[in-house]
Amino acid sequence: MTEQPLEIKDLYVGYRTYRGTSKVLDGVHLTVNAGERVGIIGESGCGKTTTMKTILRILPTNAVIQKGEVYFGGKDVLTIGKNELNELRRKHIAMISQDPTAALNPVFNIETQLIDIIKYSEAHKGKKTEEFKAKCVRILKEVALPDPERVLDSYPFQLSGGMKQRVCIAMALATPRHLLIADEPTTNLDVTIQDQVLRLIKDIVEKRKLSVILISQALGSVKGFVDEVYVMYAGNTVEVADTKELFSNPLHPYTKGLLDSTPKLTGGGFSEGIKGRVPDYINPPSGCRFHPRCNYILSRCEKEKPPFIYVDGNHGVACWLYCKK
Repeated sequence: MTEQPLEIKDLYVGYRTYRGTSKVLDGVHLTVNAGERVGIIGESGCGKTTTMKTILRILPTNAVIQKGEVYFGGKDVLTIGKNELNELRRKHIAMISQDPTAALNPVFNIETQLIDIIKYSEAHKGKKTEEFKAKCVRILKEVALPDPERVLDSYPFQLSGGMKQRVCIAMALATPRHLLIADEPTTNLDVTIQDQVLRLIKDIVEKRKLSVILISQALGSVKGFVDEVYVMYAGNTVEVADTKELFSNPLHPYTKGLLDSTPKLTGGGFSEGIKGRVPDYINPPSGCRFHPRCNYILSRCEKEKPPFIYVDGNHGVACWLYCKK
């Protein structure tokens, strides 16, 4: 693997609908170095999951990749053949989806599904069923599931939400990987289970020295987990910085709005939040897509898309407020 296992360049993705083709991703860029933990934050509908699905080429059939490059290990994932793509999915990139109920097949027990993943990902000739089952038990113990033998015999509907999510983590990490994509892995879980799941993922990532992309709307979870944060709005990368720098010195008006909307233990009243909503992607705003909701709008914001510039070291932002020209 290279020192830069993943790099997304100028990615544009849309979806064909009865109203026309939507323009969702609008020039996304992202870099994940070996062993690095990267977070992506933003409202629902900002293109985070679409970006991740593009990496694995598991977009729905109505999706259209209009432009861009996705390099993993030096190869463009968007142009490689079927055999190379299968190899990528088997041995290099794993994904934990945000809905474990949808990710698990309801008609097979956990043992069958987990063994199928192991067989798909590694050479299994000569191995006996007992060996596969023993490995499944070890994997479930690693994700802190009690009574793994019972879990293996269970069907998804017999497990709680937290247990199903742990099973999905086990499936994603059943075989050695280089990059783990965690797409809002704590959605629909109660607060205590959310913390347990994130701690579990963090421990496994550190133990195996994996690169990881964590998508989350829980800013506190991102803050304590990742090294670098990307902020996405309406299909654009609007800001990127080291985690500590982003939370202490946000630059983009959207990032400031997100942080101000987060409840604080110190109190201080209720936040007004960010006015408006994510735009309609069939007819997105011209210029900066955030300008209809921005409190710092300039005349050029409505007409010209701001370039992404680095203002201080690794701190980059796409906003006309920081452009000298």
